[in-house]
Amino acid sequence: MNPRIETIRQWISQEKVDAVLLNKPANRAYAAGFTGSAGTVVVTPDQLYMITDFRYKSQVQEQSPAFTYLEIDKNETAIKYINNLGFKRVGIEEEFISYSLAMDYKEKIHGIELVPMKSQLTKIRSVKDAVEVDHIRKAAALADEGWDMIREKVRPGVSEKELALELEFFMRKKGADNVSFTFIVASGNRSALPHGIASDKLVEAGDFVVFDYGNVINGYCSDMTRTLVVGQATDQQKEIYDTVLKAQIASLEAVKPGITGVELDLIARNIITEAGYAEYFGHGLGHGVGIEIHELPHLNHLGTEPMVPGNIITIEPGIYLPELGGVRIEDLVLVTEDGYEVLSHSDKALVEIPV
Repeated sequence: MNPRIETIRQWISQEKVDAVLLNKPANRAYAAGFTGSAGTVVVTPDQLYMITDFRYKSQVQEQSPAFTYLEIDKNETAIKYINNLGFKRVGIEEEFISYSLAMDYKEKIHGIELVPMKSQLTKIRSVKDAVEVDHIRKAAALADEGWDMIREKVRPGVSEKELALELEFFMRKKGADNVSFTFIVASGNRSALPHGIASDKLVEAGDFVVFDYGNVINGYCSDMTRTLVVGQATDQQKEIYDTVLKAQIASLEAVKPGITGVELDLIARNIITEAGYAEYFGHGLGHGVGIEIHELPHLNHLGTEPMVPGNIITIEPGIYLPELGGVRIEDLVLVTEDGYEVLSHSDKALVEIPV
């Protein structure tokens, strides 16, 4: 039996529910391998159902052969079957389902208690198995290839959008299923925008250029950030870059089972604060990565749970000065039994692009 299903069934037994209903795409993919855009996965102690419409019948048979296909009209919901399966208590993804679906459940599911799962699947998904690690490792390796390619394309006069498109095309051509998120390519003053997606701005001599990007391989994401300078870096640019790199390495080297995201964040934050840039590091140190680009565990003030082997996280401190620009350096990191493994292998030394 699929160990992922067994883990879900452990929760079913623990909470004394008859089934769980999974509507979130990432949870459907995790439990059933199903990548269609609509459907409800139903897991019971001894049955597996995929409730979706005719468009996905063949896809269910191919991707989720262990699941019994139950067909609905594309305008119907899984309630058509849930009322007839004999359930008394079912777990639901209360943090995901829409208001309209919640109202449907409330009004149309008869005599069944709805039990919030309290992000239980998200917690389960935060610990990757060997297959998941392999997919993410491959996505990270492709991101490394992308960095080797794209830094050769940076020059004064090229637009951020052009660089982003070059990078996306390269990774898709190399086998990526998709991109992990809309790429951040931000130059000059725009590099001080932590989420500065690519614009029409042209790269200029003297600019910091931040590249934050990733790709999807077999449904799993990578995430990496590197920052370079166009031309010779100034003393201030070198100071900022060196501070971020010092903070990034120090927090990365502290990764191990048992440490919390709060503690890792504080390591980087203290270094940046001591350098005088506390107010310019306004986001958390990182996040988990998997089927979704942002998963558990948290690496910020919410990250109170200890790291465990199998977590895959980002370590990405930054400094962002509106008048000068910003620097962020990010690696993808696997928590191992005795420490960590860095999955991002691109050099982190400051790159100065000749002009």
